[in-house]
Amino acid sequence: MPRILSRALALGAVALALAGCTKVGGAGSEGLRRNAFTRPHVLRWSDNEDVAGLNPHIVSQANVSWLSELTMAYLARYDRKNEPVPELATEIPTQRNGGISADGKTITFHLRRGVKWSDGKPFDADDVAFSIGVVLNPRNNEIGRDGWNLIAKVDEPDKQTVVLHLKKPYGLYLPTFFGTAGVNPCILPKHILGGLATINDAPYNSLPVGIGPFRYKEWRRGDAIVLEANPYYWRGRPKLDQIVFKIIPDANTVFTQLGSGDLDLWVQVRSTFAERIGKLPGFVVQRRPSTFYDHIDFNLKRAVVADPAVRQALRLATDRRALLQEANHGVGLLSESAVPIASPAYDKRLALVPFDLAKANALLDADGWKRGPDGVRAKNGVRLALEFTLGSGAPDLDTRVELVRAWWKQIGVALSVKHYLPSLYFAPYAEGGILFGGKYDAATFAWGGDVSGDVSAEFECTLIPPNGENNTRYCNRAVDAAMERFKGLYDPAQRQPYADFIQETIFKDAPTIVLDDREDLYAVNADLKNFRPNAVTPFDDFMDVDI
Repeated sequence: MPRILSRALALGAVALALAGCTKVGGAGSEGLRRNAFTRPHVLRWSDNEDVAGLNPHIVSQANVSWLSELTMAYLARYDRKNEPVPELATEIPTQRNGGISADGKTITFHLRRGVKWSDGKPFDADDVAFSIGVVLNPRNNEIGRDGWNLIAKVDEPDKQTVVLHLKKPYGLYLPTFFGTAGVNPCILPKHILGGLATINDAPYNSLPVGIGPFRYKEWRRGDAIVLEANPYYWRGRPKLDQIVFKIIPDANTVFTQLGSGDLDLWVQVRSTFAERIGKLPGFVVQRRPSTFYDHIDFNLKRAVVADPAVRQALRLATDRRALLQEANHGVGLLSESAVPIASPAYDKRLALVPFDLAKANALLDADGWKRGPDGVRAKNGVRLALEFTLGSGAPDLDTRVELVRAWWKQIGVALSVKHYLPSLYFAPYAEGGILFGGKYDAATFAWGGDVSGDVSAEFECTLIPPNGENNTRYCNRAVDAAMERFKGLYDPAQRQPYADFIQETIFKDAPTIVLDDREDLYAVNADLKNFRPNAVTPFDDFMDVDI
């Protein structure tokens, strides 16, 4: 599943009611493990997806982000309260501590001394400056450059200091500038990549060198990615010796391997399996509020869904309460906004659209879409026959699309459904990816958002692929202007009016149907200790995790 810059949570009473996660039991010491299948100090996990690559500069997948949290180099991580904490920076720059200038246009990062890359080579400000140049190099297939294009100049007063001079204030500088949350780019090793014209085809992308508690050992394509404890990590050695990410694209197989003791952790369990994982012997379940949301995207460059009235009618003809119960097994919260309920920027004024087939039919009638002899509507020679795409190996998505097919048929819409392997479905534009290549009319998957509530990566005009992740090809100049104002303010209270306008306008234009805000489910080996994922970066806090 793609994931843009992850949203921080500011959860009130509603979230507290949802956050009842089962306490993970575990071994207190060697020899006290509950499960015979537990392999001491080796964590085996899966998320029922393959990966398209391991460099977060050019791959937009949640599992790549999670692997990067364990292995790659960042200025800031996120704590259990979803707040940024220093990693390779010695402190988070603010205007109060002088790290951000009074006019908001200069940001200074002070770097830790004595840090080494996972190959033992020294890290310093040269690597940070080099990595900024990589992001800004138009020849590199970067996922997106939103925010980075505001950097006018980079100074290095010394090897432990980097000063960014911005064209204008940028309140969302974290996690954009090398924060772990989401698929933000990591800092890259200049000593490995500095001599290359581009990073696009570098061998590095298959086995990156980073600065995390773990380092990549091997990638067995179609089988597993193996991480080992990083002996050079500046915080010290983690308690786990090895982490094995098993590549299992089919959710049923993941469940089977949990039951057979071949896995210790299933991250973001498909809601279809919610009841079954609760009955697995030797496992416990964690259930936490999520920053991900399920949705149906429309490719606005396709004539069949270019008409806003069609998209609004399709939303009316989607029974999201039924989807939540039948496809999600009651896991999640209903919402209309691309900013999750958990975000402080969420617009509370957006009321839920009811399921109303009669109103959907009336809307299409009024807009001139006439039914043909086969019951499918048409207008100006365009039939309401949609190509609906989704990733393979996800039974909850299969249930979702079949329910949607039945409802949409009642308003004169025909669906043809195509499944793709996740590695192709989420692949970058340059590699022929289905989503970013615009090879669909409608698509369903999950997005994860930005810490502050920013949705520009999904909806800004300038970020349509190949320049970013706006796979709907949505473009509204008034929304763009509001997003620019939102991003230019450091005070969340000042940003909120722009956040409200953005959410309400996108809701009206309906480039996407928001189905629900997710709740994250984790199936956890009862022997796993100290695994406490936050809602933004679940693998950021892994020094004390052990099994």
